Amino acid sequence: MTVMTELFGGPSLPQERRLVTEIPGPGSRALMARKQAAVADGLSTVMPVFARRAGGGVVEDVDGNSFIDFGSGIAVTGVGNSAEAVVSRATAQLTQFTHTCAMVTPYEGYVEVCEELARLTPGDHAKKSLLLNSGAEAVENAVKIARYHTRRQAVVVFDHGYHGRTNLTMGLTAKDMPYKHGFGPFAPEIYRVPLAYPFRWLTGPENCAEEAAAQVVEQITKQVGVGNTAAILVEPVLGEGGFIVPARGFLPRIADFAREHGILFIADEIQTGFCRTGQWFACEDEGLVPDLITTAKGIAGGLPLAAVTGRSEIMDAAHPGGLGGTYGGNPVACAAALGAIETMRELDLPARAREIEGLMRPRLTALAERYPLIGEVRGRGAMLAIELVKPGTKEPDPAATAALAAACHRRGLLVLTTGTYGNVMRFLPPLVIGEDLLREGLDVLAEALATL
Repeated sequence: MTVMTELFGGPSLPQERRLVTEIPGPGSRALMARKQAAVADGLSTVMPVFARRAGGGVVEDVDGNSFIDFGSGIAVTGVGNSAEAVVSRATAQLTQFTHTCAMVTPYEGYVEVCEELARLTPGDHAKKSLLLNSGAEAVENAVKIARYHTRRQAVVVFDHGYHGRTNLTMGLTAKDMPYKHGFGPFAPEIYRVPLAYPFRWLTGPENCAEEAAAQVVEQITKQVGVGNTAAILVEPVLGEGGFIVPARGFLPRIADFAREHGILFIADEIQTGFCRTGQWFACEDEGLVPDLITTAKGIAGGLPLAAVTGRSEIMDAAHPGGLGGTYGGNPVACAAALGAIETMRELDLPARAREIEGLMRPRLTALAERYPLIGEVRGRGAMLAIELVKPGTKEPDPAATAALAAACHRRGLLVLTTGTYGNVMRFLPPLVIGEDLLREGLDVLAEALATL
């Protein structure tokens, strides 16, 4: 008879890498056949294994294989899967009610999450929030609010940026395949400007911030018109674009320019927020205080929740009924968010993210010195990446990146690739992962690199 505890994941799950079958195993192969018959092909799969349990720093599949998790469900489970406070609060809420719709009969949990967001997000000004379901929905509403408040239409975004898969957010996103290809036409009044990408700046990283900012200012001034521009939208550290950390000083200059001209500065912190980069929000690294900030992913420990938080006078601009959604701020998701934030505070997860960087970055740098395939190590906190290039050049090598990811997967390390050129391997371990697993995961990465 199966022992009941074997059915549970979460923090009590054995924290070990364990391979007991080939990858994928027979159980995953059988489920994949069912998926191919029932699920749209457009929903791709990073690893062809099906999860059964997860917790701490591991994901266990249906065949009993246990993988070291360097993905966190794309930066969602920073507090770990099935974190105790998340489970207990969400379970308690499930026994009370699952839904009433915050627009019909509101509930305290929605208000509590908005109060926490006002306390946690950058700036000491009065703030209000709107709760939603996904990052794309948050970005879309931030643009709606910015346009309504400013009575302007143009939105400025950046090369390599990613903001979602809805029609508007596909238009805001830079990368064609797989996010935009074949899905147009897209929403109008979106303008793309250069990003300060140090590794690929033609005149060198030392000139990157100043030159890129000057180009942005000129393009907005001459091509868009400051009087037409509602908002400048940017990820403080770019996610799907390749974990690009903009050259220091670039974002403050852009924010200052926006402020001078009545343009709203919107920080997309969907992947960077909630302790991931070593602070509660990545904006804090350069003292940025956005007018609006969008959050999702790590906010609720794995349950679907997102938010737009901003200056009260901006958030209040839209007429009553102009914002909302049936499921936005679902009570169970709000309870989970309160549990996740409680965990972040109690465990001081911003500090833990910095500790993870302190362990991982030197190892990644040593690998870069050994393997010229690695063009750059970059990122902040527990949001790190390596960009792979053809040795001796800066030419992207997506084939090697895919081969490296596959080699890691076969050895029991869950990793994700990203980047405009498909040549970046990103590392997003849960912030609660143990040091032994971190070190072992890096050992696996080194073994995989040696096979290329």
